[in-house]
Amino acid sequence: MFSSRLAWDLRPNRLSLELQARRRAGAPILDLTESNPTRAGFSYPGERILEALSGVRSLFYDPQPAGSADARAAVAGYYRARGQQVEPERIVVTAGTSESYAFLFKLLADPGDEVLVPRPSYPLFEFLAALESVRAVQYPLVYHGAWSVDLDALERSLNPRTRAIVLVNPNNPTGSFLKRDELARLTALGVPLISDEVFADYVLRPDPALVPTLVHVEETLTFCLSGLSKVAGLPQVKLGWMVAGGPAAAQALERLELIADTYLSVSAPAQQALPRLLQLGASVQEQIARRTWANLEFLREALGGHSACQVLDLEGGWYVTLRIPRTRSEEEWALHLLARDGVLVQPGFFYDFDSEAYLVLGLLAAPEIFREGVARLLASIGRG
Repeated sequence: MFSSRLAWDLRPNRLSLELQARRRAGAPILDLTESNPTRAGFSYPGERILEALSGVRSLFYDPQPAGSADARAAVAGYYRARGQQVEPERIVVTAGTSESYAFLFKLLADPGDEVLVPRPSYPLFEFLAALESVRAVQYPLVYHGAWSVDLDALERSLNPRTRAIVLVNPNNPTGSFLKRDELARLTALGVPLISDEVFADYVLRPDPALVPTLVHVEETLTFCLSGLSKVAGLPQVKLGWMVAGGPAAAQALERLELIADTYLSVSAPAQQALPRLLQLGASVQEQIARRTWANLEFLREALGGHSACQVLDLEGGWYVTLRIPRTRSEEEWALHLLARDGVLVQPGFFYDFDSEAYLVLGLLAAPEIFREGVARLLASIGRG
């Protein structure tokens, strides 16, 4: 009866069932997986945000498939403030990054074609690709004191049906940026690059070897994705964008505009408010950056005397990965922490880590929640 594109196992996993039971019972939960900034206790300029969304132009429908001139100029200004020259004509506004992926898979791939996606990474690409009848093929990120792309393995995955390489920069959850030598090798492949840069503003330490954005790339067709969800801590506004560059960018933009014209999905209020929302979001972004840094520093200090637990190196983003003892599986550790200690974490296999045992923690939680949750987690690991 239903499309094979939706042939997914929708049964809740054991951790989800335990979480549901705990919430039904009204039991307290220290959530170290929080990823929604609007629920993390940050101070938002609420009245000014609402005022920005209530402009009179929101009452009129003036569809522009690639986005309004003002919205695209605002995005160009966002990059200009970061030292990057991006012409508004290279920008397509979308209703969030997931829609950007959908548009790009439509643009680049026919049914049955393939896109390469990183592993470990956020568990979304397989679903987005499947909905476009495209196959997501994983290439590995490897850890040797720092994360890097296994370029040899990536190149072995290429075949005539490979239509794009997806990069998450910095990656979620590893927090690793693409390096300049990696970019040089990737651009030489001649395969279009899709660079998801939603966390790019959250750099933990400056490093000239890191590639903060690919908007300057000219050697191969490139698409850079971002949006208000992370840039301004406003996921509810549902506004993102793509920047196209490199050879054939003009032709790609023509086709993207046709795709966007078919949907016309970006709301007028969000577009007319975008210049102001980017300004207002700067204070929220600063709060997020301060908290993630403080929580990470607390975690590192707390782990100073725990040889059994290690923080994997990260360079940016909102997440941190812990390597923990293999005395239990990741799933058993996560279940144990939730059921016994009331601490919610994510096991590494949620992100397709290829070995045990890892836990992923979000860094957005309020400091008092994060510190108590980490204390309980370390005490539990110490007990074994």
